[in-house]
Formats: sequence, structure tokens, C-alpha cells
Amino acid sequence: MHSALTQAIRIQRFGGPEVLEWQEVSLPPPPPGEVTIRQTAVGLNFIDTYHRSGLYPLALPAGIGAEAAGRVETLGAGVVGLAVGDRVAYAGLPPGAYAERRNWPAERLVKLPPAVSDDGAAAAMLKGLTAWYLLRRSYRVQPGDSVLLYAAAGGTGTLVSQWATALGARVIGVVGSAAKAELARAHGCAATVLAEDPKFVQKVRDLAGGGVAVVYDSLGRDTFFKSLDCLRKHGTMVTFGNASGPVEPFSPMELAKRGSLHLTRPSLFDFIATRADLETGTGELFDIIASGAVRIAIGQRYPLRDAARAHRDLEGRRTTGATVLEP
Repeated sequence: MHSALTQAIRIQRFGGPEVLEWQEVSLPPPPPGEVTIRQTAVGLNFIDTYHRSGLYPLALPAGIGAEAAGRVETLGAGVVGLAVGDRVAYAGLPPGAYAERRNWPAERLVKLPPAVSDDGAAAAMLKGLTAWYLLRRSYRVQPGDSVLLYAAAGGTGTLVSQWATALGARVIGVVGSAAKAELARAHGCAATVLAEDPKFVQKVRDLAGGGVAVVYDSLGRDTFFKSLDCLRKHGTMVTFGNASGPVEPFSPMELAKRGSLHLTRPSLFDFIATRADLETGTGELFDIIASGAVRIAIGQRYPLRDAARAHRDLEGRRTTGATVLEP
């Protein structure tokens, strides 16, 4: 069988959004154990900007993007449990989701239930599984816990806040503007704090009655110590992103002097490394979406060929909720 052609975003070098190029690329038939997916919706995530910039280096030239939904178009040899036409979604590496069609291992695909749309899956696979591992694995949120959540109006934030609230937690959302505060409260936050508030730590501690049980911090360097200062004794700091840059080296004594704190730096792919873990995570995610307790907020859509504009808006904090790229 001959290779077909498809359109995809590729990078030839690391840099800003301008390095994202819309190109015609070769797509070979699916190898054994894989399928070809005709993609209907692609998710935009901060990890895409890390791959594009070289913070997380790739072998160049490279594709970009870590989640999408679509229909199975062709089955490779040995694939069982999937049929042509099935609605499927995935989140994972290697990057390359910014494409009209791509091959992907059947073992790493999940079938979509009727309650989850293609757009919803593209908006929620990576971000929803992130919410799952944050709330159920990194620190298991308990009823009555106070939670501090950064980027509460973003795609991951709106999912985490709704899910945490459904678990009985009280979520304090960190936002960048009054408009984002309103959006965060509409998605489960009991209270919000402006990121630039000069009395940030005191306000959070007052809202939490002395300190939060857990901080979910996706910003990294600029907020790390401020986040530690918001925790109660024995609280847990979950630093899971680098939107402001990676956290710089520090002494573990910083944890001791703030009340014997716990620190974890998790990564999604360690929590869905096996088929069983992937099915557990997506099963819990799809169940909470089907229950209505978590609504997927898609704030904006862009044609896939306009991925550079989407990246500029994401990094310029001009997006709210999740962003879907449309092939």
C-alpha cells in the first residue's frame, strides 16, 4: 500500500508561534496494532507551547499536539475491539495531533460514549485526565478540603474546579481579571483571588480558615513560594505546569519551615501508562461528564491551519475555558 497525503502543522525549528507551518505530509498505512484516524477535533494545551519552544525538546522536524478525537478510518493488522467508523479519542505522546489524519496505536485509543461529543473529547481528554490525576491520584481531595487552584478560568481549571466541588471541596480560584473571576465562579469556584493581588497569601489563608489542604499550581516559577505560603500544616503542593517557567532549585528546608509540607511534581503520562490506568481514568472522567457534574467549557475554536494564532492567544492569556482546533 502506498502512503497517502494529509495536511498537518509541523515545526522545523524551535521558537514562537511563527514556527508553526501548515504543510502537506506523507501518511503511511497504519502499521500492525495501529489505526488511521480522520480527526474531527484537536485539543490545544500548554504542553504544545513547551514542545514548540523547545522547553520540552523534540527531534526536528516534528509534529505538535497531544490530544484529538475523530473516526477510525483504516485498521492496521491485528487490531481488535475497534471498527471503521468508531468514534475515538486519545491523549498522549509523541506529539502530532495537529493533523487532519494520523496513525495511532489502538491500545491507546478510547471509544467515546454518546454523552461525550468529539469537540468535548478533544477539549477534555488531556485536561480531563489531568483533572482526574490531580484530584484522585496526586492528592485525593476529601469533602471539606479547601483547594487553591491556579488558572481557574482555563481549560484544565474549569474542569478541576467543577470536579473538586462535586467531591465536596471548597475551591479558591486564582484568576487574572474580573471577567475570568466570574467565569471561574460559574464553574464551581466558591471564591476567587486575583493573581496580582498584593495581599494574595493573606486573602487565601483567610478564605481557607488558616491555609488550604492542597495547591494545584500550573504556573511554576513565579508562584511557587507564594503557593507554599498558602498551605496549612502538612498541606500538599502539586506543581504540575511551567506557564511562567520551570521552578528553580530550592532547599527542602523550605517545606519544613512552613509546616512539614508535601511536594509532588506529577506528569499525566505516568498515571495512564498502562491500558488499565487509561481505562480507569477515562471511565471516571466520562462518568462525571455524563452525570452533569462537570460541563466542558469550550471558550474558542480556530481552524487547525490557524494554530499559530491560537498559540498567541493562549500565551497572551486571551483564552478562556478549553480551545478546540478544527481540521
